[in-house]
Amino acid sequence: MFLLGGFWFITSHLPDSIAHLGLLNTSGSKSPLALTEAQAAPSFDAEEQNNIAVYKKALPSVVNITSKSVAFNFFYGQVPQEGQGSGFILDRAGHVLTNFHVIADANRIEVKTSDKHTYKATIVGSDKTHDLALLQISAPNLQPVTLADSSDLVVGQKVYAIGNPFGLNGTMTRGIISSIRSIKGPEGAPIEDAIQTDAAINPGNSGGPLLNSRGEVIGINTLIATGGAEQSSGIGFAIPVNTAKAVLGDLTKYGRVRRPSLGIVSLAIGADLADQMGLAADSGVLVQKVVPGGAADRAGLHGGDKQAYLGNMPIVLGGDLIVAIDGKAVVDTSDIGAIMDKHQPGDTITVTVFRGRRKLEIRLTLGDAREVST
Repeated sequence: MFLLGGFWFITSHLPDSIAHLGLLNTSGSKSPLALTEAQAAPSFDAEEQNNIAVYKKALPSVVNITSKSVAFNFFYGQVPQEGQGSGFILDRAGHVLTNFHVIADANRIEVKTSDKHTYKATIVGSDKTHDLALLQISAPNLQPVTLADSSDLVVGQKVYAIGNPFGLNGTMTRGIISSIRSIKGPEGAPIEDAIQTDAAINPGNSGGPLLNSRGEVIGINTLIATGGAEQSSGIGFAIPVNTAKAVLGDLTKYGRVRRPSLGIVSLAIGADLADQMGLAADSGVLVQKVVPGGAADRAGLHGGDKQAYLGNMPIVLGGDLIVAIDGKAVVDTSDIGAIMDKHQPGDTITVTVFRGRRKLEIRLTLGDAREVST
């Protein structure tokens, strides 16, 4: 009884003093709310200003690409599929550059510009080996990107990626160039001087631009090392923009890239095989066969004439061993591929071979590969 009386006395006679002491929750505050507000527009430091400038410059040129295709399920029923990627506008005529794997097998391609307008796109040309595709849209007031020179990039240089990761349009991330190295692209072909970066690149970024601190394109974002997570792990790769520049003319004119060819069927030879075969060099590329009428045939390179087996694989021995092209060492077929990337059909090169124990320098005019031979 005493406790109930005491509680009644406190709650009915002392509410103001208890609330003042902060011991009782009340329905209102006795003191006014005072906020501190900025007296001027926010100021940005130099780094922030540069980030903003890059974004404002590049964003109008970046597009979202939707590829639509039809697959078939177990019961041969049609199943619509849709993929997302990025790209960027090359000129006011509406040419858009992206990755080949973004539009591969697509029945319909749509491009959404930064002003939210959507246009149907046609494929002008594609280069599966370099994972590049050139599209075209018909749209007004397009703002092209500025292409930089990717031959003088350095590790530590600041870079920006803009694209549509996970469908989130107009996303920018920032990082540095972590390395410049040769890697295998999505189709297994080598990408020479690929730009490795820690700027966050995720699914949907493919085909978008990698930019320098002036907002100029230095690369085309193409793949990430995920460890199976299908998201950024801080290791992304971009095709150097100079590689794209080298093929854009062919894509526009022919719809494909005219690849130079030696016109040979070849086999990479390592030190162990070279020793077993008694070759004059520790490594190189063995000419198993020359394609009749091809560049090597016209230049007088020799193919093999002795049938043998490498494990279960039949090979032909006795041909010329290529050890260098234009003075650059050739150890395996990827070295030849890298050299071919810097040439066009019709170019003349010097091939260094061992024919038996004799070392020869042979002038050769490159043919058009049409993806048939090396």
